[in-house]
Amino acid sequence: MNNKKQKEFYKQWWFWGAILIAGFAVYFILNINQFTSQKFESNREIHLYTREIGSGTRSAFTSVTHLTDENEDDILSPKATVQNSTSATMQAVESDPHGISYISLGSLNSSVKAVSVDGVEPTIENIQTGDYELIRNFNVTYGQELSEVAEDFWHFMFSAQAQKLVVKDGYVPVDSHAPEYEPSELSGSISIVGSTSVEPTIQRFSEAYRKFNPNVTIDITAPGSGAGITSAIDGSADIGMSSREPDDDEDAQLIETAPIAVDGIVVIVNNNNPLENLEIQEIQGIYLEYLDTWNEILEN
Repeated sequence: MNNKKQKEFYKQWWFWGAILIAGFAVYFILNINQFTSQKFESNREIHLYTREIGSGTRSAFTSVTHLTDENEDDILSPKATVQNSTSATMQAVESDPHGISYISLGSLNSSVKAVSVDGVEPTIENIQTGDYELIRNFNVTYGQELSEVAEDFWHFMFSAQAQKLVVKDGYVPVDSHAPEYEPSELSGSISIVGSTSVEPTIQRFSEAYRKFNPNVTIDITAPGSGAGITSAIDGSADIGMSSREPDDDEDAQLIETAPIAVDGIVVIVNNNNPLENLEIQEIQGIYLEYLDTWNEILEN
């Protein structure tokens, strides 16, 4: 390589190298919050996340943690940021090192950290023994007479095949001696509406059921437990899904409500949070906001 070509080579090398370095610098500046946002600081304020009013998860959480008044209305801090689904709740806590919320045990994954409650880990085994007390039923319900195909699917949900899926999904079955389902070879359509927590299990049920009955169409939507119960009552859906119990007024308008599984409610924090355990009284303090910062809990 002659001197002229060599100089031209180095000139281009330095030019493109400078552009590359400048690009990295700009990227770092634009994303500096992302690089630093996951640092946990115990003196920071606790960021509360909760589900929307009408959510079965919220209703069950406030009930089992005694965050309700004499009228059984929840008394969570109005400052809590509302999330409208399980996945949105998990994403919020995953991205916020100072966040806390609650989700279904069956939805738990490595993106967030589960904490023990009163010294008991949230596991299926601890739910079965009764040691873990933050639990609720996954219910299905209907308020109008079921069609032949909807009634057949109703029976399938309580079969041995369906209850095995409950276990695979990380929940506790309601009947370990359920009868085997006998295929009916029916056709038709079924509409199911309700809880975002119950929906993944019902989807699994639907897939398994349609292997037996491929001519059946099952439409499943998950706007929440309240909508599921309402849809079951007014007949806009064949079956409603709910992760809370119907209130007295709702129950009077429903024909049947039954659990398909028992679920644990898990208190979650960011993976960078060193917290391992909360007492029920501390959960109450957090969601009533008389415990404001993480060091008030971690230093106890």
